Amino acid sequence: MAMKIRLARGGSKKRPFYRVVATDSRMPRDGRFIEKLGTYNPLLPKDSEERVKLDMERVQYWLDQGAQPSDRVSRFLEAAGVLEKKERANLKKGAPGKKAQDRVQEKADKAAAAAEAAAAPAEAPAEEAPAEEATAE
Repeated sequence: MAMKIRLARGGSKKRPFYRVVATDSRMPRDGRFIEKLGTYNPLLPKDSEERVKLDMERVQYWLDQGAQPSDRVSRFLEAAGVLEKKERANLKKGAPGKKAQDRVQEKADKAAAAAEAAAAPAEAPAEEAPAEEATAE
């Protein structure tokens, strides 16, 4: 039997609350589970001790039995020091898209042009002043 340690959702609409459970991997997310190992309340602040509660003794037991933690649960266990941290691929999800990169490039070009224009007026008034006088006559 393939065991998992994963989250089972509870709570009402737009008010999530999760139980950390040990379950058979074939069971539905919110379905039957073998043992409740803790809770996770994402609505609480990240520094709150009540946000993630785990019975570490039982979690360690299930890990020793071969249970595989889900990605989110493995992050909880890494933060608690039970598992060692894994390298995760971000797959460029944090990088801005093509249009956003174009806007940044345009903004940089405008800033560079403005910097050149700000440096140029120190020299330009001496050249422009005679030209204005000549056209005024």
